[in-house]
Amino acid sequence: MVIAAAEPIALGDTASRLAAGLDAIDADVVATFSEVVPEGRYLPLLLEVSPRLVRPVSGPEDYFAEEQVVTWGLSGFWGLPENPQTPYYRTFDTRVDDDAHLHEFVVPMVPPSWNDRLRVAAFRELLAAPDGPLPTAVALTTLDVCGPAVAAGRADWHVHWGLTHFLLDGHHKLEAAASVDGTVRLLSLLTLNDSLATEEELALLPALRAREQLARRPPRV
Repeated sequence: MVIAAAEPIALGDTASRLAAGLDAIDADVVATFSEVVPEGRYLPLLLEVSPRLVRPVSGPEDYFAEEQVVTWGLSGFWGLPENPQTPYYRTFDTRVDDDAHLHEFVVPMVPPSWNDRLRVAAFRELLAAPDGPLPTAVALTTLDVCGPAVAAGRADWHVHWGLTHFLLDGHHKLEAAASVDGTVRLLSLLTLNDSLATEEELALLPALRAREQLARRPPRV
């Protein structure tokens, strides 16, 4: 689909529809958020995510201190892992093939410490209710496929498929879900113009995202 940029967004009743949760891609909701994303071609995806909050450097599961270092090594200038300078969420990982792995992230536009505590608590209560709805967040998404230029001398050469969701709406929902090991839905607007991936790689993404989670295959010796 094609999305054209327009004026700053006004959610109106879209906010309550997202809080109640979407069961399918909603054209009206997509149209609402098309007003704040760059003009271009997009593939909308409706995903379920179980977020885990990661604090760079000091916290466990930091991609930049773990998987990235194993493949690319430490920063050549600082001798340290890269620091994204923001907390973020990890949500999904699976194998693409023996030499490639999909890593998924959700990046908030403001740190969780800025979130309204009462709204987080309200979503936490909603997520804890048995058979309750799955609130829906919305994100602008990129797929970046990259790997080291050469494999020689590297313990774990492989191609990283980085699926990154930049939150447009849903900061309180993601924090609430992370705090109770819960699940929310994510309406992802995947940019086909600005991803560092080929058309063929982008076309594979829906099937890859539907796979079960699989850990990275041990490096070849």
